[in-house]
Amino acid sequence: MTTRAEILKTVDAEKVRFLRLQFTDLMGTLKNVEIPRSQFEKALDGQIMFDGSSIEGFVRIEESDMLLVPDLDTFQVNPWASADGTRVARLICDIYRPDGAEFEGCPRLALKRQVGKAKEKGFKMVVGPEAEFFLFQKDRAGEVLVETHDVGGYFDLTPVDLGEECRRDIVVVLEAMGFEVEAAHHEVAPGQHEIDFKYAEVVDGADKVATFRFVVKKVALDHGLHATFMPKPLFGVNGSGMHVHQSLLDRRGKNSFYAKTGEWQLSKVAMGYIGGILAHAKGFVAVTNPLVNSYKRLVPGYEAPTNIAWSEKNRSPLVRVPAKRGMSTRCEVRIPDPSCNPYLAFLVMLAAGLDGIEKKLEPGPPVNKNIFAMSQREKKRRKIDQLPSDLNSALDALEKDRVILDSLGDHISRHYLQAKRMEWAEYIRYVHPWEQDRYLRAY
Repeated sequence: MTTRAEILKTVDAEKVRFLRLQFTDLMGTLKNVEIPRSQFEKALDGQIMFDGSSIEGFVRIEESDMLLVPDLDTFQVNPWASADGTRVARLICDIYRPDGAEFEGCPRLALKRQVGKAKEKGFKMVVGPEAEFFLFQKDRAGEVLVETHDVGGYFDLTPVDLGEECRRDIVVVLEAMGFEVEAAHHEVAPGQHEIDFKYAEVVDGADKVATFRFVVKKVALDHGLHATFMPKPLFGVNGSGMHVHQSLLDRRGKNSFYAKTGEWQLSKVAMGYIGGILAHAKGFVAVTNPLVNSYKRLVPGYEAPTNIAWSEKNRSPLVRVPAKRGMSTRCEVRIPDPSCNPYLAFLVMLAAGLDGIEKKLEPGPPVNKNIFAMSQREKKRRKIDQLPSDLNSALDALEKDRVILDSLGDHISRHYLQAKRMEWAEYIRYVHPWEQDRYLRAY
């Protein structure tokens, strides 16, 4: 546990002049209030306030004051300094009301509440997210060009270029910020990359995703590139996913998914958890895949999961169980994309899995045949359902899933649905270039 005194000692020793108090809004966008050294003690005591009415999905203007309460264990000095040598540190915060009550619209606190429910059942969730991203070039004016820096493919060893150097520097910064990076490689599409880091307890894992996205964008900017976690920025190539490896540990720290004598060496807990993920996938996909653009990735033909099934052999179903067993037993949920709010995405998957365990939901037999090659008739015979095909349908499914809505809470559910309905309404009013190309001359 990091103490207040330890933090103050570090900031003085490293000449830290500013402290960023970070949090995320409802959509997962990283926000911060930056304070000078004179206010550090006040910040560490959770006495810094901000205007919550200005943040997406928080509160109305007549109840705007909010408190930033830092999690001292998230203290980190940024491994870079400004040109004049100024050092900046950060703390990730939870949001509270002025009376000291938890703010029901804080995504991080909402995840903590779900973690508490898991703890009551004897479980601790650990996650290992794999977030993909694209690197694009910029013109002389700094505008983003939808042009990649290479023509590489999956695991390609391309000549040293802007992208390879940038990816290497991202790893260096992540390691300096306490990440244990396990792999970094080129992905399937040109300009697409993936950096994997070690699994962590779920709240820490969500913090790491938020930090990871910030670091990737910052280092890319330093290289004159633009990094994007947009799920499908280019037509005709694979989109970016954020596959989430996850498992539950029991009170002794043992993996609850492993059973040496179980079928596929999976426990009843694991089977119930997978059953819950499959049962609620339609309901939570609006959270794990939150953009209109997310559903341009979730289409057949580009390796993205569109089929509600599981397997321990291939990657075409929505849930895959990797081959390793023992403490490494886990399921990989392949739906999410890196534009999601990681706190809410992990929350809804945990809620779905716990519901499956409680209700002993069976996931059915694994589908070890390539679902992408199956006909609709064969899918129907095997009772393989499909994910919603667009954001609007996903929001309809979310509104019908009481388990997922209850896990998010009334405040987050209501504001999230409202914001996303507005996003969909704006999208369908817009006339897209594809429509003009297709219909302008024909009709």
